[in-house]
Amino acid sequence: MVVTAESNGGMGMVASNGMPQEAVALPMPLANRALYLIGRPTLKNFLRYVRHNAAEPQRESDLIDQWNAANDTVKRLQKSEARAADDARIVPLGPEYKPLLSKLFREPLIRHGFNTVPTEVAMVDLERIVVYQKHIDISHAERLERDLPSDPSYEQIFELCLPRKRANPPVRWSRAPRDKYVFVSPSNDLRFLGIMPLKPRDIPDYPPPGNFVGVVGIAVGFGSNFLNAIYAEGRLILRNGSHRAYMLYKRGFRHVPCIIQHVKSREELDLVASAELERYPDLFLKNPRPPMLRDYFNPELCKFMDVQPRLHQVTVEFNAEETELPAL
Repeated sequence: MVVTAESNGGMGMVASNGMPQEAVALPMPLANRALYLIGRPTLKNFLRYVRHNAAEPQRESDLIDQWNAANDTVKRLQKSEARAADDARIVPLGPEYKPLLSKLFREPLIRHGFNTVPTEVAMVDLERIVVYQKHIDISHAERLERDLPSDPSYEQIFELCLPRKRANPPVRWSRAPRDKYVFVSPSNDLRFLGIMPLKPRDIPDYPPPGNFVGVVGIAVGFGSNFLNAIYAEGRLILRNGSHRAYMLYKRGFRHVPCIIQHVKSREELDLVASAELERYPDLFLKNPRPPMLRDYFNPELCKFMDVQPRLHQVTVEFNAEETELPAL
């Protein structure tokens, strides 16, 4: 089986007969407003992001000047805010949250999705949290802000950060030639979720193609969508929920409920970390002043631009092989 994921703009859907449809039946804005954290390695990645995503052409010399100025700011922060992310404080939830926690812990995604390392639900300080995501979709954050009341209750903040019910983003999927299935969504949270071994009793309403003994399910969908952080070596690294954290920080909230996964070693970190954190752990865990959520609000570290809307695509390809083996 082969699984690929990519983002692309203006891609046509694949119809059940393997022919591309003329248009994508998914809501697509003309452009999105975005910010990109600049000033940290690498300049090359920043230039590539602008080149591939900006709605309007940008002068590369101007981009290099902007990145170099931001890099000077980063160097100053390395001294003036050294160790600012260290010893991040985690505060237990008060008794008023007990009914909300009771409902949350009944969710299958909690029971099965956060059982690899010790995990708790507690309040985190957004002022001290480390981030690895370089870009924020400002348009999406503004949509989240419009849905939040002007004076939200603690229950509403809890449900925003740790939603038990979620309306999934729009998604289309169809079969393509050569045993391929193509899934497309405006959300980059669309992902390959893994393999599920099934038994006939698990799919009672599907007419069997034969007297089958087992089914291999190839799962594609969306993540749990919980605000989630990893606590490692005294620091909190935001793993999921960057747009909600950005919006809440903008609204003045500094302490919010979050699922926290505690790791004791780099080996455990590899089990739960994002690809970026797994690839460059020292940047986030050892650097005197790592990228932090509050950097999204430092104009010296942000490049704002209109970006082309893109669709995220996951392609699943499989094959079956029959052969003869000698009996032992």
